[in-house]
Amino acid sequence: MTDIDESPTTDTRQRLPLNAFRAFEACVRLGSMTAAAAELCVTHGAISRHVHALEDQFALPLLQRLPRSVAPTPEGAALASQLTEAFALLQKAAARLAPGPLTLSCSATIMMKWLIPRLSDFKLENPNFEIRLNLSHGEVNFVQDKISLAIRTSFNRPPQDAVIEPLLREQIGPVCHPDYLARAGVSSVASLSKARILATATRPNAWSEWMQLMSCSEMGLKAHERYEHFYLVIEAAAAQLGVALTPRYLVEKEIDSGQLVAPFGFIESGHTLNLWIAPHERLRNEVRRLAAWIKERME
Repeated sequence: MTDIDESPTTDTRQRLPLNAFRAFEACVRLGSMTAAAAELCVTHGAISRHVHALEDQFALPLLQRLPRSVAPTPEGAALASQLTEAFALLQKAAARLAPGPLTLSCSATIMMKWLIPRLSDFKLENPNFEIRLNLSHGEVNFVQDKISLAIRTSFNRPPQDAVIEPLLREQIGPVCHPDYLARAGVSSVASLSKARILATATRPNAWSEWMQLMSCSEMGLKAHERYEHFYLVIEAAAAQLGVALTPRYLVEKEIDSGQLVAPFGFIESGHTLNLWIAPHERLRNEVRRLAAWIKERME
């Protein structure tokens, strides 16, 4: 006869202090109880009580309280890392069941110079699709930032699990207004030394990279003016303020209209423009349609 243990069992999952885990993970990720409280919309005291409760439960110090911040102990860092992964998995699971709006992230320049002028075509082809635009050009957290797709250059590191679709190999070249070209007497690469050189803060080494590609590094061109974004430096060039160095796909409209000219053409920069797709949304019909449309228009 088999003995059966009829003592009551407990499910450890019921004892997991999820609210405390959330508070602690936010503290470590943000480095501050105040920031964690703001993110979770609770008081600083509530965050502190949650962390103390965890430390009492595990009989271990999990956070070092510093004058203006907090830092995890080794045990706290290990716990926080696993909690971050766990919460990300929960968010992905929820996103698969109830996906949010279709959200495309790209830089201000790509949005202004490439995307928005073409977006009406996509809207006409897909009138029932709602698209939200996210203005950003750096790293992406698909789940936390609620991003479906992102257009990024190869300067940026993609998330580890991103689906990456190459869009184009970047070509760069100097551009300016045709009247400025004649007035400055720019007729050869060497004569660029006569021109006002316009640069961007987002790509400070662009001119030196171009000179290397053109085998004229000895020219040593220096920027006379520096603008925050590519769309600003493009506008400055069109306003006859000097010569700007830009990717070709950003100025095709201006060149076709005669507003800008590229006196030395364009050369491959060695960088690429890529489409990053959130892995948990890669099979969603709206995401696939938008991704296919972007790739088709970029070709």
